[in-house]
Amino acid sequence: VQLQASGGGLVQAGGSLRLSCAASGFTLDRYAIGWFRQAPGKEREGVSCISSSGGSAYYADSVKGRFTISRDNAKNTVYRQMNSVKPEDTAVYFCAAKNSPTGVTSTTARWYQYWGQGTQVTVSS
Repeated sequence: VQLQASGGGLVQAGGSLRLSCAASGFTLDRYAIGWFRQAPGKEREGVSCISSSGGSAYYADSVKGRFTISRDNAKNTVYRQMNSVKPEDTAVYFCAAKNSPTGVTSTTARWYQYWGQGTQVTVSS
């Protein structure tokens, strides 16, 4: 069971970036997915999550209106579109999964079962 986050990089403030979270060893269609980020010296922050069907999604106030989470269960991948990025979005971004076929999801880190390695996003001003 593995999750792999990718798509990070260096982007200018105001620009866009799309992160991907790909699963291997299991199918994501029964799993809720959360995106988290951790900046240096700060605690891990839950920024968005999506239910197993994709019918429900939640966003932290800090990213609402700028970030969009979506999923393609046929590709076993969840995406995070980041628009209008700000320097304060600079962090390592992680995706996490929890078996949740009933549609429950969460932005609480301890709720999740599986974690991928992070991908660094750096926003220059």
